[in-house]
Parts: sequence; structure tokens; C-alpha cells
Amino acid sequence: MNKFWIVMSHTYFSRLKSKTFLITTGIILLLIVALTNFQSVMDSVGSDDEESAQGPKVAIVDETGQFITPLKEQLSAQQAELKLESYSGNEEEAKQAVQEGEYRGVLTLQTSEDGIPSGTYYTKQIAENSISGRLQQALQQVKVSVATEKAGIDQQTVNGIFSPVAFEKVALDKEAKTEEELSEARGLVYVMLFLLYMGVIMYGNMIAQEVAQEKSSRVMEILISSVSPVTQMFGKIIGIALLGITQFGLILLVGVQSVTANMDNLQGGIFTYFGLGDANTSTLIFAGVFFLLGYLLYATLAAMLGSLVSRTEDAQQVVTPMILLIVAAFMIAMYGLNAPETTLVTVTSFIPFFAPMLMFLRVGMLDIPWWEVGISIGLLIGTILVLAVVGGRIYRGGVLMYGKGNMVKSFKRAFQLSKKES
Repeated sequence: MNKFWIVMSHTYFSRLKSKTFLITTGIILLLIVALTNFQSVMDSVGSDDEESAQGPKVAIVDETGQFITPLKEQLSAQQAELKLESYSGNEEEAKQAVQEGEYRGVLTLQTSEDGIPSGTYYTKQIAENSISGRLQQALQQVKVSVATEKAGIDQQTVNGIFSPVAFEKVALDKEAKTEEELSEARGLVYVMLFLLYMGVIMYGNMIAQEVAQEKSSRVMEILISSVSPVTQMFGKIIGIALLGITQFGLILLVGVQSVTANMDNLQGGIFTYFGLGDANTSTLIFAGVFFLLGYLLYATLAAMLGSLVSRTEDAQQVVTPMILLIVAAFMIAMYGLNAPETTLVTVTSFIPFFAPMLMFLRVGMLDIPWWEVGISIGLLIGTILVLAVVGGRIYRGGVLMYGKGNMVKSFKRAFQLSKKES
């Protein structure tokens, strides 16, 4: 047991002090801080203080003299942060003011023979869709108002026609999740899927490279004589797992602090849609269980595959099939976020290499029988044990193999060498 702790601590601290780990973690933390402060930064770098407080300034050249007021009312109703100013000069002078940076754009208003308004928007770059889109939507409402008034239709009737239809979803199963519960679960499921996906790719590669690096330096020949291969394998797996906990712990700590400090700017949109922060305890427990089992499954596989190569350059190539498995599981899970009851998601949730993502998705999004979860977890644990036994034998022979060869031949050679060693 003492040798296990030595291997584990050596793996953990050597990777913890590496430049790659420190630089990668630093970049991720900076990205988190930048993303959560993005809106605050954008608000503070406006063109001037007046524009930052009241929104971009747009000049209005109203040739009709009757549409600027209703246009302002429509923008106010939409809570669009635009400052409209009636321009006293002609259209060419307004365009020049835009070029000089006095205004973000200029909107000229015209009217057809039947009194229907139309507009032309001039700006430096036509790619500025946000402002033009708001103006177009507001002018569209003004057009509808004018057209219905000319047709003799009451405005209240028009509002009733264009108001959203009343539509409610009701589940017949008493134990089915509500829309709010699904939104809350969706957030945690998405975060867990992404963390598992990134964790397997990052730390699976790291384990394979750790083994290949020791083989390339011939250190493995010394280690194998004093420490059993299984002890080495699981010492490295747990050591890398602790490294992952350290990295994700730092990311979580900085992320929570940054989100809390910028909560007002993160309300609405995807943050509200995912309902982060309101997940129930059982979902959190299952998140931890499936994350741990998923890591052990793929980490054991990565250590076994890493033992088959003798150069760090070949480690990436040999773990490619494993990465393809996790990518396939992730893609199915992304599809399953909006369709968790489909046959594809149900069947793949019992396949051990897909279960950490897909069974957790079903647990989080649906109310499924406990025995289905039990079967999936049992299959996962059984597969991990089989991989541990088989992987231990392959690792025992693989760490003594040098040179190139295809994967099938490498497996055979590893088994043969493990028999000789035992």
C-alpha cells in the first residue's frame, strides 16, 4: 500500500508543478473571468458617457413629419436602448455626421401614396444588425398601426390578434417533471456532460502520456521490478484524478465567485434557461456517481492503451478510439437534451461506455424506474472491474514492450509478456 501512495503522490505532484498544467489552468480561469465580466466590460467601453447611459444615438430624417413620435413610442415599448434624435438638416448632412462619428446611423422616413411608412437606414457598416433590426421591428409596428387605422380596424382588436396564443403543457403522469424542474435539471446535466467530456479527453490523454513517457525514458524497467503493474496503473489513475479535482475545484471556485459578483449582468438568456443553481440533491448525487464511474472506466482504458506504445508521440494516436467513443456519447447526449425519451438515448444508456453521460441525462431529465439506474450502474462497475483485470495484464506486459506495431499485435504481445512475468 505504501508503494501505491508513492506512485500516486509522484504522479500528482509532478503534473501539478508542470508548466502545461499551470498555463492551461491559468488560461481557463482568465477565460471564465472574462466571460462573466464580458457585459460589464462592453458597457464600460461605449463611445461616450451619454451613449453608454442612453444607448446608441440614431439621427432621424422624417420627411413626413408624422412618424418619429410613434416610432419612439414603439422603441420605448420594446425597451430598446436607442436614443433617437430628429435631425434638422438634410439627408446628406446626416450621412456626413454618421461618418464623423456623431451618430451610429441615420434613418430616413418616407411614405407611400396610400400613407404607409417606409424607411432607409444608413450606417458605416451594414453588418450592424442589432440597431437596424430594432428600428425595422418598431417601424413595422408603426406600419401595422397606420394600415389598420386606415382600414377602420380597432387597435385593441389588432393587439388581440398579434398577442401570443395561450398554450400550456400538462404531464399526465403524476411523477413527471414540470417545465421548471426540467429547466433546472437541464443546466446541471449539460454542465456535467461537458465536464465529463473534457475530463476524459484531457486526463485520459494525460494518463496515456504519463505511461509512455516513463517507458521512453526507460524508468519503467526500474519501476516494474519494485512495484506491481496494477499498483502502478491505479496509482497513476488516482493521481491524475486528484489533479483533475484540483483543477476543476479551482475552476469552480473562481467561476462561482465571478458569477456571484456579476449576477445582475447574467440574468436572462441561456443562464435563466438552464436554471443553474436550483438542482435538487438527488441529481447532484447522481452527477458525482456517474462522473466518478465514467472517469474510472475511461482512465483504466487510457492507462491500458498507453502501455502499448513506447513514445509519447504515439500516445495520442493509440487513445483515438477511446476519444471517438466519448465524442459519440457526447453527441448523442446533446441530441438527448431535447429528446430524452427516444429509443436511441434509452438503449445507449445501458452501454457502459455511453452510460456515464446518457443514463445520467435520463436520471436528470426523466422519472425512470430505479432498477434501470441500478442495472446501468452495475454494468458500469462490472466493466470497470473487467477492464481492471484485463488492463492489469496488458499493462504488465505492455510496459515492457518497445518498438512499433499495430494495436492487435501489441495486445497479443502484451498478453504473452504478462504470462511470462507472472
